[in-house]
Amino acid sequence: MRLSVNNLACERGERRIFEGVSFTLQAGEALVITGRNGAGKSSLLDILAGRLHPADGMILFSDAGERTLAECLHYVGHRDGLKAALTAGENLTFARDFLGNPDLSPREALEAVGLAHAARLPVAYLSAGQRRRVALARLLVAKRPLWLLDEPTSALDTASQETLRLLLESHRENGGMIAATTHSPLFLTDAKEIRIERSLSPAALAGEGA
Repeated sequence: MRLSVNNLACERGERRIFEGVSFTLQAGEALVITGRNGAGKSSLLDILAGRLHPADGMILFSDAGERTLAECLHYVGHRDGLKAALTAGENLTFARDFLGNPDLSPREALEAVGLAHAARLPVAYLSAGQRRRVALARLLVAKRPLWLLDEPTSALDTASQETLRLLLESHRENGGMIAATTHSPLFLTDAKEIRIERSLSPAALAGEGA
C-alpha cells in the first residue's frame, strides 16, 4: 500500500496557504508534519481526508485493492467529534458500527488507552484529556491502515502521550501508515518529517521584511 503526494497546493478564501508539498508513505511508515500556526498543517490533512479539494498537485493511492483512500483512513482532528450525551462506550460502538470492519471491541479499545473505567460515563463528564483518549480509541475499533492525526497529543498528560506512542508504533508494526501534525515531539522511530511553510504574496513578504 502506498500514498504518493506530488506538488500539492492549498487555497482558502482565494488565498494560497501552501504549495509544492510532496511526500510518499508506504506500509509501516510515519510522517510528522510541522510548521507555524496557520501554515496549513491541518489543511493538508483535510485534503488527504477528502474534506478539502487541493488547488494543485496530485494524490495517488495504490495497492489497496478496490478500496479508495477514503475507505482506508481514520481521521482524528482538533475537535474530538464525540457525542457528549453518549457514554464513552456508546461513542465507540457507534464508530465501530458506522465504519465497519471491526477490530477491537469498544471496551478493549478503552482499555488500550487506559479508560476502561469510563466506558459507562457520558462523555460530557470527562476531562479534556479523557475525551481526547476516547477520540483516539476510535482508531482501534475499526481496521483502517492510514491514520491522519491532527495534534494527537493535545490535552494528553505525559503517561497518555507514551500510551499513544506505543499505539502508533504497534499500528506501524502491523503495516499501518501515519501522518500526524504536531508541535510536540512524537518520538516515532525513523519517522519522516516535512515542514509546511506559508505561501506568502509579494506584498506580504514586503510587510514581513519591514
